[in-house]
Amino acid sequence: MRTILVINSKGGAGKTTVTTNLAGYYASQNSRTAILDCDPQGSSLQWLRVRPPHVQTIHGSNAAPPKGAAPLSSIKAWVPDNTETLIIDAPAGVRGLLLKDLVRRSHFILIPVAPSPIDIHATADFVKDLFLSGGARSSKAQIGVVANRVRNSAPDYEPLERFLGALKLPLLSRIKDSQNYIRAVEKGLCVFEMDEESTLAERQEFLPVLRWLDGHPVQTIQPNTPDTPLPQKVVNFEKTGTLSSLRTNGKTLINSLLSTTTRFRDQL
Repeated sequence: MRTILVINSKGGAGKTTVTTNLAGYYASQNSRTAILDCDPQGSSLQWLRVRPPHVQTIHGSNAAPPKGAAPLSSIKAWVPDNTETLIIDAPAGVRGLLLKDLVRRSHFILIPVAPSPIDIHATADFVKDLFLSGGARSSKAQIGVVANRVRNSAPDYEPLERFLGALKLPLLSRIKDSQNYIRAVEKGLCVFEMDEESTLAERQEFLPVLRWLDGHPVQTIQPNTPDTPLPQKVVNFEKTGTLSSLRTNGKTLINSLLSTTTRFRDQL
C-alpha cells in the first residue's frame, strides 16, 4: 500500500484540495483508494459524502485525534485490507507523537504552502519540526512541496524559491486559485473526473505531482509571469543561478527565515 501524507501545520494551506484531487485521480485509475482524515474539520470526509454514484468509490475514515491523543494504533483498523493507495489528510498544528507516527507510516510527504512570506515562514518552522522532532531525517519518505492557492494577480514566487532552495526541497508544481477546484469540491469530484477540456489547466498542474508520486525523477519548475502559460520546460534549482531580489514587503521576513534555515540545515 502506497501511503501519501498531505501535511502542513499551518491552516489554510489547501491540504484538502490536494488530498481530494489525488484521491479522485487514483480512484479514477481503478486503484483501490482510501482517505484517512485526521483533521477535526473533516473536510475530506464531507467531500466524500457528496460524491456522485457514477464515479469510483473511495473509502473514508475519520481518524481525527482528540487533544492529547496517542498515535494511531493501526492503519489497518481504519482502512480496508485491500487498499492500494492511502492518502492521509493531516490536521493543522500537528506535532509530537502524532507527527512522528504519521511520518513513520508514509512513503511520500507532500507539503502544500501558499507563496507568501507569512505562510513560508510558518511552513519553515514546521519543516524544522518535521526533521528535528518528527522523524523525517531518519525516514525513507520522499518529501515534496506544492505552491498552492496561487493567484495570477499577485504572484510571489521568489520567497518560495529561496525557502525551497535553502532546504533542498523540490517545488513540484503550482496549483492556482481556480474556480474549478471549488466546483469539484461542491460536486464531490476531482478535476480528473470533470470535463477534460474545461479542466485542462488544473490537470496539468497536478501532473508533475503525480509523476513524482509514481517514482519519476524530481523536477522543479521555473517561475513565470501571470500571463505565461504553464511551463513546458523544467529546470533544476542547482542550475538556475542567482535568484532575483525579493519584493520589498517580504525581504526582511525572508532574510530572517533564510538565516534561521541555514542554522537548522547545519544541524541535519
